[in-house]
Amino acid sequence: MSALLARLVASRLFWPIVMLLVLFTINLIAFPGFFAVTLRDGHLFGSLIDILRNGAPTLIIAVGMTLVIATRGIDLSVGAVAAISGAVACSIILGSPEPASPATVAVAVTVALIISLVLGMWNGFLVAVLGIQPIIATLILMTAGRGVAMLITEGQIITVNSPPFKALGSGFWFGIPIAVIIAAVVFGIAALVTRRTALGMFIESVGINPEASRQAGVRARGLLFVVYTFSALCAAIAGLILTANTAAADANNTGLFIELDAILAVVIGGTSLAGGRYSLVGTLVGALVIQTLVTTVYTVGIPPIATMVFKAAVVTIVCLLQSPTTNEALGDFRRRLAMRAGTGVAAS
Repeated sequence: MSALLARLVASRLFWPIVMLLVLFTINLIAFPGFFAVTLRDGHLFGSLIDILRNGAPTLIIAVGMTLVIATRGIDLSVGAVAAISGAVACSIILGSPEPASPATVAVAVTVALIISLVLGMWNGFLVAVLGIQPIIATLILMTAGRGVAMLITEGQIITVNSPPFKALGSGFWFGIPIAVIIAAVVFGIAALVTRRTALGMFIESVGINPEASRQAGVRARGLLFVVYTFSALCAAIAGLILTANTAAADANNTGLFIELDAILAVVIGGTSLAGGRYSLVGTLVGALVIQTLVTTVYTVGIPPIATMVFKAAVVTIVCLLQSPTTNEALGDFRRRLAMRAGTGVAAS
């Protein structure tokens, strides 16, 4: 039993799951109906459904961010790419004579995704070909991207009246929010492609030792192109969901600080910022912790202005519990307990 507990504590997912359960408990105490899920007009509603739906954009971006971080990189431009994606889609829909047509929405979404792919390839070019440090390369697009989104929207908040587009953010499919389904599909595809093929191993090898992986025949440049392009694609999908949820493109606020939430989700999930091994399941847990944390702030009545401080405190606690020093101290504590138990058994 003690050996099983030791293995559980040693897992990278142990403390994030514990924190998630603690947040659930706090919400349950503050709001007894927290776990209640109701079915109205064939649609699922409830606090847990809200957490899944509101956390879907963060999870989608965090999935792309996980692969980027696994290659020793980072992508700070995802928030700007999300803003550009939403601005492009809303501009096309607004300029169309038939904004409520599914064909118009399909064209708008397709163009937004194609532009995001180009932006992701730009990041990959700066990092893989020119050798610019990822934080600097993506900082360029992070800064310029907001300006590009402002140019597209001409500095205005563009509102659209298109039910097919709005469904991406607030619609349901078979009773489940469409945003949750999209996040599940993105997560499933990423997990399937990286864990059922050699791609995941190549990503980890580049993150652990780029030079050794290159000498082993791994094409690191092409790999970096792929992960940064995929990250931008994820950001664009999240941007479309965020924009569709409000039916408005706000270049200043769409995806604002979402890159920080995505990075926190990845770190909470146990993926090292130094690259190498990564965990998509851990990222999923991390995204749930982040979104549940935000829900908890509103549930227990913490002032919104203190949200960032509360979030930083919880993230700090989780990171400290996951730190190598803490794990080493817990290991020493377990060994001392085992030695005392062995001594007691021998004496008896």
